[in-house]
Parts: sequence; structure tokens; C-alpha cells
Amino acid sequence: MKKHKLLFTFLIIILLLITVYFGLYIYAKMLPKLAVDGANGYYLYDSNNALYTGSASQDWASLDEISKDTINATISIEDKNFYKHQGFDFLRIIKAMLINIQNGDTSQGASTITQQYTKNLFLEFDKTWERKIKEAWLTIRLEAHYDKDDILEGYLNTINYGGIFGIENASEYYFDKKASELTLAEASMLAGIPKNPSRYSPLVNEKNAKERQRIVLNSMVKNNYITKDEALNAYQTKLVYKTGDNEDDLKMIMYYQDAVMDELKSLSGIPSSFLDTGGIKIYTNLDIDIQKNLEKSANDNIKNENIELAGVVMNPQNGKVLALTGGRDYNKSQYNRATEASRQVGSTLKPFLYYSALENGFTASSTFTSDKTTFSFSNGKTYTPKNYNNKYAEGPISMAAAISYSDNIYAVKTHLFLGENALPDILKRVGISKNISKLPSLALGAEEFTLMEMMAAYSTLANEGYKIKPYFINKITDMDGNVLYKHKKTKESVLNKSNVYILNELLTTTYAKEFINYNYPTCYSISPKMTKKYAIKSGTTNTDNLIFGYNKDLLVGLWSGYDDNSDVNNSDSTSLKNVWVDTIESSLQGKEDNWYETPENVVGVAIDPISGKAVTSGNAKILYYIKGTEPTTDKKSLDDAVPTVKNE
Repeated sequence: MKKHKLLFTFLIIILLLITVYFGLYIYAKMLPKLAVDGANGYYLYDSNNALYTGSASQDWASLDEISKDTINATISIEDKNFYKHQGFDFLRIIKAMLINIQNGDTSQGASTITQQYTKNLFLEFDKTWERKIKEAWLTIRLEAHYDKDDILEGYLNTINYGGIFGIENASEYYFDKKASELTLAEASMLAGIPKNPSRYSPLVNEKNAKERQRIVLNSMVKNNYITKDEALNAYQTKLVYKTGDNEDDLKMIMYYQDAVMDELKSLSGIPSSFLDTGGIKIYTNLDIDIQKNLEKSANDNIKNENIELAGVVMNPQNGKVLALTGGRDYNKSQYNRATEASRQVGSTLKPFLYYSALENGFTASSTFTSDKTTFSFSNGKTYTPKNYNNKYAEGPISMAAAISYSDNIYAVKTHLFLGENALPDILKRVGISKNISKLPSLALGAEEFTLMEMMAAYSTLANEGYKIKPYFINKITDMDGNVLYKHKKTKESVLNKSNVYILNELLTTTYAKEFINYNYPTCYSISPKMTKKYAIKSGTTNTDNLIFGYNKDLLVGLWSGYDDNSDVNNSDSTSLKNVWVDTIESSLQGKEDNWYETPENVVGVAIDPISGKAVTSGNAKILYYIKGTEPTTDKKSLDDAVPTVKNE
């Protein structure tokens, strides 16, 4: 009984809406005609002002330049009554409501092609009632002033085919042909994508896409566009896709575009609709050559087909993101692991701990004992970290050695010595705003951050102490070149330049041959590939591999792991390090080694790598100190200053 009453109420509402609609339609007829011809989306440009893949096509495909099969497939699956209604299919709305009431959900929709086209004309990404009302009014105005062919043409030129916008772009992207040349098999496949691009793109999941194609073809049979035999032949036709066949094809560049669109959402002052701008031009910081280097390095070095990758290349001096990938293949997964995934960062957090130590009087020669250790606390709790492969010096080691080997015992002792607030305070200063757990394990990176958060933090080390914000969009203009948005540079000094210089030099110990001793430097395996000087820190957890490295010109950060948090192994870590070195070396090829100038109050001293004592002969490494803090031969260990420690 309640359902019948609810149904009756809905019918009354629908009748009222129809009455209101025709009143508004008459009013819309009296208004000026909307100029939608040029409002066909956005155009993305790289750092050389060249239009790149994924942008809207500047060559608007007229309806007679689109295959009849594509048009029929689209109408059949999206809006079979398109040529009969006036913007809203009221009978379809009532039917959808009945099904939703019966099922107790909202799974059934009744959006028409005209309504979907209006959505494509908006820049805003919200789903507020204000937005919906604007869309409804625009739908009425389009129907009042444009014939159906014009509306269908606009829709086909702006719809999303899996990150590729417009039928001409989609035809080129998937099949390397014009939209006019699409066969029934190809057209029915493309027509199925817009309902859910991440699910029905054949490059993401061909099984789902084929099932969707079958639904499209059956709808075409039902609506008398094709015969059953034609549908069967089209379904059984093996489709050959362009993407992936060309060795120069960039499978990861769409992650960059998604990051651009996310940034676009956050910008204020951009008109709410393409109708206000005729489309927009977005000038990004993408460096196509560096993007190619990143992708080639990943493809050449990562042979494990199941492991995922995220990577960012950035200019640390200004925050420009030059290249990015959020996964191995955008066609298989659109989840952007560079911007969305929070993962434990392991030992790559240690440089910020050691910067804090330098601020608090430590030097490259400060020592703690490295051996199996259990830390006991006043609340009765204990903590027993371990070094990788259980390798320990079984005696005092310098901070330089601790960084070179990524010694966990030294890191935890430093963290406890400085106090639980020291590391979180530094992280906050370099731009990480999230609340951070104040635990002994924080020293070993037992906290989750996104790759972009870590890139922002590392940029303060790479640019000698300034906090900057990574960004993708440099400028936005309308189609006439009027500037709608221009990035404003911000740079805040947050770290001491001299201490940053000392730390950057310490981070060169991760591949320095002088530190080959009871252990090997963590990045020594890739040192033969290096032609320039870099500060590098790698990190591993059970489920994650990371590496960050830089000089004044470039900062490259990478992560690899599994979406289901499966364990990683040694070969995965080695592969990632090789991706890093190949990316930065190829991107800086032909450029001079651009290292940092030594500050006037900093002095270099030859030290013994393990003890940290000054030496005049034998195996030694030049490391740097604030003048007056240089090492002497009677340097004492700091172990006695750490909370209760039990050596095992």
C-alpha cells in the first residue's frame, strides 16, 4: 500500500515537472541562442606548448564525418528515444523510478543524450543541486534552439571514451583511423565505453568490454538498426587495438593528465562552463622527453608483470612536475598511485630525522653502537628493530655510515635521543601537514604518505631549504588567449642551508665505494651507471620499495609494490633503483653536473667512514661540517644518552 501511495506521489510530481518543463521551454525559445559550437572541452599543452594525447580534438568531427554505425550504436544504447523527446525522456524517467522503487535502490538512470551533453559542457566537477539545476536549464535551452543532429554531434565530440574525449580522438587512439571509417564491430565497442570508462574500456578489461559490446549490439537489433546476423558477425570480429602496438606509445601519460584535472578542480576563478570560454587551454609542466625516459626506464627494468609502479620527476627549484606515472599501464588501471596511494615509506624518511639531528648538534661523525638492541620504556613496553639482513657493526658507527647502510638501530637511537617531537616537527616544516604518530618506529618510516607528499618534502632538501608546492598547471587561457589563471610562485625558507648541504653530502654515501666494509652502501649496485653526483636515499618495507634522489636540476621519486599489499622481494628493489638511475641519467644527458656550492661556514674533512674520526691516510671520505665541529680522534659514542637500552 505504501509503495502505491509513493508511486502515485511520483506520478503527480512527474506531471507537474512536465507542465513546468513546457513553460520553461517556451521561455527558453524567447532567449538568445547559446553558442555551443566551439565549446568542445579542454586542450592540454606540454612545456613546449604542444598539444598532447588525451586532449579534446581541435578538429570538430561533423556528424557526416562519423560512421553511421557509431551514431546508431550510440543512440541505441544511450537514448533510443533521442529523436522523439525534447531533452527529458519522461516515460523513461517514470520507468526508472518504478524499477528503483521495486529494487529499493537508485541503480536505474534515465539521462538523455542532451542531458549528458550538458554535463560535458561544464568545467565544474561537483554534484550539487545548483549544478544539477544549471544542467537541467541548459538542457532545455539546447533543445529549444538546436536540432537533434547538432546536439548529437556535440555529444559525440565531448564524451569520455576512457580518458580520451571525443569520437575522433577515440577512433585514432583505439583503432588508428578516422571516426568515419569505424566498422560496426569497432563502433559498438566504443559506444559501450562511456557508461563506465574504467570498467568498459577494452584496454582495461576486455572481458567486461566484450560483454558491454554484446549489450550494445543487442540493443541495435532490438531497435532495428542491424540484423541478428550482423550483430553476431560484429561480436565475433577480433578487434586489433592501436595502443600498445607502437613502441613510442606512452601508456602512463594519462596519469599525468588525471593529476592535471585534479588540480584544475582545486583552482578558483575558472568559469563554471565551457559556454563561457568556448573551451579552455591548459598549459602544463609536462616534459614529453622526460615522460618518455621515465616510461622507458620502467619498461626496460621491471620484468615482474604483476608489480605496480608510481613515479614523479620534478624541478625542485620551482615545484614543476615534469613527468608522472601512477601505474604501469593506464589502460589496465586508472588508479593513480602517485597522488592517491598512501604507503609506508620506510627508510626514505630517515634524511629528515638526520636533518633534525644536525640541527641539534650531531655531525657526520656522531656515533652510536650498532648491534642487536631491545629498547625498554617506562610503560613496560619494548621495541626490537632489526637491520636489513641482520647485519650489524657490533660497535660504534658514524652517522655517515648509518646513512650509507641505512642502519635501523642508529636511526631509532637518534630518534629517541632527540625526543618524539623532533621528527614530526621537521616533517611539518617541510610541508607534511597530516597528524603523525609519535612512535619509536617512526624513525624507520612506519607512517603512510603519498608519493607526492614525499616529493614535496624532499624538494626542501634538493633546493637547499625552501618549502615549495609541486604543481602541474602553469597557465589556463580561453580559446582567444585571455588568461584565466596563472600559477603564482611561492617559496618559503624552512631549513638551514648549511645543514641541508651537509645532509646532501651525507646522502652521497649511499653509493660511495669508501663505505664498503662489513656492509655495502644501499645504492652501490647502481653507482656504475652514474655520471653525475646525486643525493640518494632508498627504503624498503615488507610491502614497499622506494627511492628518492636529486641534484639541483632534478628530483626523481619512485615507489613499487602491490595493490593488495603482497610482500616485495630483493629483485623488486633492485629493479626500482635501476629505473631511478636510468630515468635521471637519461633526463640529464648532455647537461653539466650541477651540484651545490659549499657554504662559507662549512668545511670538508677526510674521515674514516666507520669511526667518523679524522684521518690523513688510508681509506677516507671527504665529509662536511659546520666550522668548529670537525671531528677529532677522541670522538665519544652517544649511546649513554639514549633511553634504557638492552643489547642482545
